[in-house]
Amino acid sequence: MEPDLFTAAAEDRQAKDPSSSPLAVRMRPRTLDEVVGQQHLLKPGSPLRRLVGDGAGGPAGASSVILWGPPGIGKTTLAYVVSQATKKRFVELSAITAGVKEVRAVIEGAKRAAGGYGKDTVLFLDEIHRFSKAQQDSLLPAVENRWVTLIAATTENPYFSIISPLLSRSLLLTLEPLTDEDLSALMHRALTEKRGLGGAVTLPPDAEAHLLRIAGGDARRALTALEAGAGSAIAKGEPEISLQTVEEAVDRAAVKYDRDGDQHYDVASALIKSIRGSDVDAALHYLARMIEAGEDPRFIARRLMISASEDIGLADPTALPLAVAAAQAVAMIGFPEASLTLSHVTIALALAPKSNTATTAIGAALADVRAGLAGSVPAHLRDGHYKGAAKLGHAVGYVYPHDVPGAIAAQQYAPDAVHGKRYYEPTRYGAEARYADVVEKVRERLRGAGS
Repeated sequence: MEPDLFTAAAEDRQAKDPSSSPLAVRMRPRTLDEVVGQQHLLKPGSPLRRLVGDGAGGPAGASSVILWGPPGIGKTTLAYVVSQATKKRFVELSAITAGVKEVRAVIEGAKRAAGGYGKDTVLFLDEIHRFSKAQQDSLLPAVENRWVTLIAATTENPYFSIISPLLSRSLLLTLEPLTDEDLSALMHRALTEKRGLGGAVTLPPDAEAHLLRIAGGDARRALTALEAGAGSAIAKGEPEISLQTVEEAVDRAAVKYDRDGDQHYDVASALIKSIRGSDVDAALHYLARMIEAGEDPRFIARRLMISASEDIGLADPTALPLAVAAAQAVAMIGFPEASLTLSHVTIALALAPKSNTATTAIGAALADVRAGLAGSVPAHLRDGHYKGAAKLGHAVGYVYPHDVPGAIAAQQYAPDAVHGKRYYEPTRYGAEARYADVVEKVRERLRGAGS
């Protein structure tokens, strides 16, 4: 049996008994106009519109399309809609379970369908990044000869995960994460349309907010959770899907956390103060609350970067690079995997030795500057790289530190108004103990200048 026959059989079952299919399948868009989100790909004249022959210019010239984006945002849906709009056979394979043998079978079936019935084929290949180079090479003849219209989906950067010959022959479309507004529109459509829940139940705002947090930007997850909540409400004879019903149906409590209100700032504050207080368990608790509530992982990562300098500083100079690396990783991978990265850095920061000297030092220096303690830059430190500087006394008498033993020149660096001021007072915690020893020796050497 060819792979496309499985798809056909599933569609036939759905046509006979729509309610037998999951809600996410029943609510799959039938046209591009029904697709939620991805408006940058759906505007008139866009490559995707032209691919289905919708708009000026006719079908786009590419015989291969690569859809790149996170899970649950509509890659499979777009492929299906393209096949429906172009009246082509739709065959779906997953690179997780399929190999070259299955791909060749689809290609041979496509040739027969084109020759015998004049019916072209759309091959949707999910998770193409899981194919090896040799497996991706096997797709090239079909793409070049247009035996199939290949639509491949990947959650990984195609410039690293897809071979160049295939990438150069493809139209690359980047899909954006779905917003809460997108998912809300999708759920309300599922609640009211006949192919969905047909108005059997309603969804109050608090339950909807919880479903949006559970979904985490994934349309399939949102509809699956909605279906579970609706089924439970209907079974209990309730007219609406209450928050309690949703919690029971999906076995996930609603977190009391408002991403735009007090809870947002209170929990974030508690996270940082727990790290500052070295209570790793409390810090992980607040981190978990933020993750579970659907907080933007980039916001959490930014707070951790601030903590690394504000509360740890030179007591552990590796803390800030670790937090920066975590922020970069979070931006690249997103949830749910980003929760591991955030846990990693939260634990490290909570258990690191603490020092706020970087905070107090710059605070004291800023206070003096704001109080008017600035003054002129000493003449020997001024720029001397221009004609006439020497006549003004600029850079005259400057001692180049590398020319003296120990590379510390006894000369005045600060303006007269703050000469001798001590802003940095190191602790002896962690790695900062080294700085405490060094700074006194350096200051002693410098005291020979104007002391």
